[in-house]
Amino acid sequence: MKEYVIETDNLTKRYKNFVSVNNLSIHIKRGSIYGFLGPNGAGKSTTMKMLLGMSKPTAGEFLIDGKRIPEERIAILKEIGSFIESPSYYPNLTGRENLEIIRKILGLKKSDVDEALEIVGLTEFGDRLVKKYSLGMKQRLGLAGALIGKPPILILDEPTNGLDPAGIHEIRNLIKRLPQMFNCTIMISSHMLSEVELLADDIGILNHGNLLFEGSLDYLRLEAGKRGYGDQNLEEMFLSMIDEDNAFRKQRAII
Repeated sequence: MKEYVIETDNLTKRYKNFVSVNNLSIHIKRGSIYGFLGPNGAGKSTTMKMLLGMSKPTAGEFLIDGKRIPEERIAILKEIGSFIESPSYYPNLTGRENLEIIRKILGLKKSDVDEALEIVGLTEFGDRLVKKYSLGMKQRLGLAGALIGKPPILILDEPTNGLDPAGIHEIRNLIKRLPQMFNCTIMISSHMLSEVELLADDIGILNHGNLLFEGSLDYLRLEAGKRGYGDQNLEEMFLSMIDEDNAFRKQRAII
């Protein structure tokens, strides 16, 4: 069995006058939680969309559980639960009915809907219309849609967006337990670096489409020490690394 569930090799996405993702090579270990970090516009969501077959790479390739897109796209997507940006819903249907649509598309058991609602704490609101959900409840429903059927791979883009502190704490603890509960691998992006620090086994830091760092938090602290950064927390190390890269880019542009 391969050590890495997700591997990219020089994955690139170019638009007319803009490179969103530049020669990206990341390695996500089986059974781990991988924190995928970067400022707005760094290329995180674009990368996730390419992994899901929602956007075609300009160059490079990737493997998901040893499979390639486009040759094995359907087989790949059956293994992945995803939450990308703000999930879309049918507002005039209930939460349960929205999940039923996903269940039928994936050919899952009826009991999987109840289980997904229970996991994210929406059991008592499953029969309420989604248009009457709060933003936090909609985020939970999006996470339930990703978790339904217990897929072995989860790709989550800002899953705690819109949640209050108690909700963030609850979802963070849930995500942290998932690899043991379901034997799954998780790729998660978030701007809440303090939460990622409590979750992730490994970190990938992206800026302007380029990978600045990949490895464990301990390795990041080691690198921070070598470069003279503060290493008290992930946010401090992240900001120092981004600032250094931005300063280098600015200097190079002047030259």
